[in-house]
Amino acid sequence: MDLRAIAMGLAFALMWSSAFTSARMIVADAPPLASLALRFLISGMIGVGIALAAGQTWRLSRAQWRATLIFGLCQNALYLGLNFVAMQWVEASVASIIASTMPLMVAGLGWAVFRDRVRPLGVLGLMAGVVGVAIIMGARLSGGVDPVGMALCFVAALALSIATLSVRGAASGGNVMMIVGLQMFVGSAVLAVASAGLETYEVNWTPRLLGAFAYTTLVPGVLATWIWFRLVGRIGAVKAATFHFLNPFFGVAIAAAVLGERLGWLDLAGVAVIAGGILAVQLSKQA
Repeated sequence: MDLRAIAMGLAFALMWSSAFTSARMIVADAPPLASLALRFLISGMIGVGIALAAGQTWRLSRAQWRATLIFGLCQNALYLGLNFVAMQWVEASVASIIASTMPLMVAGLGWAVFRDRVRPLGVLGLMAGVVGVAIIMGARLSGGVDPVGMALCFVAALALSIATLSVRGAASGGNVMMIVGLQMFVGSAVLAVASAGLETYEVNWTPRLLGAFAYTTLVPGVLATWIWFRLVGRIGAVKAATFHFLNPFFGVAIAAAVLGERLGWLDLAGVAVIAGGILAVQLSKQA
């Protein structure tokens, strides 16, 4: 892994983790699904526009189209949609911690579905991840956090795990920015239909809402997704997923700095255990 890949991974982890804090700001003043559908529509137009200006085409391979549709549905519609809904009841730090378990879920699915070999270090990492999640869930449930919101976050992380297993096909063959834009359109269409049937449109227009929406659309929405595709294409999905072990730390730190969310020592202990488990799993795959 070269220095450029490391810089890309750090930038992705920081941008991705910040999305939970900006999302928490958005759902405080606007309906979550409608906001996300609009964000994806704008992000998709920006992504496709940049792709066309760069000479990229709509002519994707069959594997790229399949991965684009799956990624758009799993990451954008399910993962982010469920997280946006959940953050009406749970804090941004909680959502980011749960989302960070995605690499552990990827490893578990790889073993269960594809019969991937899991080395002893990976087994220890998976066990550590389960322990870390149990620590945080126990502390949060005893503290009165909404269990439905936490369940939605876990379902969202599972959806992202499926998307990650499908991204390898989209990262090869070029047209990366076009793929980024198209998968945004997939998420926008699905969420627009869901919003029309489930939500009432009441918006409290504030400078914080507008700023958070613009940031979420441009930085985690377009830039971070583009970096992720490029990173996977450069070093592979397994090595790229290693950077997710930083998400618990970044997510907690950003939520505390921007939103003033407080965390107990059990939360911090759980974050450290999960991060260690993620790192162990990824290192075992690289051995």
